[in-house]
Amino acid sequence: MAIPTRPLGKTGVEVSILGVGGAHLAHPDEVEAIRIVHEAIDGGATFLDNAWEYGNGESERRMGLALADGDWRERSFLMTKDCAHDRRADHSMRKLEESLTRLKTDYLDLWQLHEVVWEDDPEMILAPGGSLEAMIRAKEQGKVRFIGFTGHKSPEIHRQLLTEGIPWDTVQLPLNVFDAHYSSFQHEIVPMCIEQGIGVLGMKSNAGGHVPKSGSDITPEEALRYALGLPASVVISGMDSLEILHKNLAVADGFQPMTDEEIAALLERSRPYAPDGTFEPFKTNRAYEGDEGRKVHDYPLNAAS
Repeated sequence: MAIPTRPLGKTGVEVSILGVGGAHLAHPDEVEAIRIVHEAIDGGATFLDNAWEYGNGESERRMGLALADGDWRERSFLMTKDCAHDRRADHSMRKLEESLTRLKTDYLDLWQLHEVVWEDDPEMILAPGGSLEAMIRAKEQGKVRFIGFTGHKSPEIHRQLLTEGIPWDTVQLPLNVFDAHYSSFQHEIVPMCIEQGIGVLGMKSNAGGHVPKSGSDITPEEALRYALGLPASVVISGMDSLEILHKNLAVADGFQPMTDEEIAALLERSRPYAPDGTFEPFKTNRAYEGDEGRKVHDYPLNAAS
């Protein structure tokens, strides 16, 4: 048995269907975080997600330590995100250099614009001197192999960046049993990506922890299995302990999609909890926006910051 791989859009690269979410690597102690990365790669989950904002750089630093020795970097597909939320190219390039330093590498396999969740983000990204210019420049310089963008707020915001003829390699978006019913990236954005040959990166398969909080009887394993069965190149899962990593590896190892009957039954179970986005609050309110974007948009910072 092994974790399957899938094509990353039209890039010509194959990636593991399960990816390691970088944000959660700041939660355990450093030793366990490094073990999570190593055991994930050994287990076949070689797609590594990260972002400058996660833990104020701590998640990137820990991942860099995990990849620094031996052949860990060569065995992995490394992605991090541009967190210059003023969407200025010069700022983006500085952030890229900081990320490369923390990750102890001279190139990224994938660099994505982080949290495209504000209504003016597309305009700022595409403006002269905007961060799209940095994406293209970094790719031309060989500092990144592929480029993309991420967001959890609105299919409409994603759509704006997918209708401008930009050569995106990837798009990251929420895929879960609640998204199928409300403001759905699965139904509205995934088909656009497939048509354009863009690799789909799924996230929030457990709705940011709200599947169990919803009161439904849907387990995290069922939720992950559902998301892995969708037409995504990879589903990125936050794993802040070896226990959770091992559970996710067990779902992905030798993965077999749900049958049509199983999918229909699961969606019926999730439907009562999904009509208004209550259990996908990252779509319906600003509580899940990061502080870097809040500062740019003069929005109050999170209370915990």
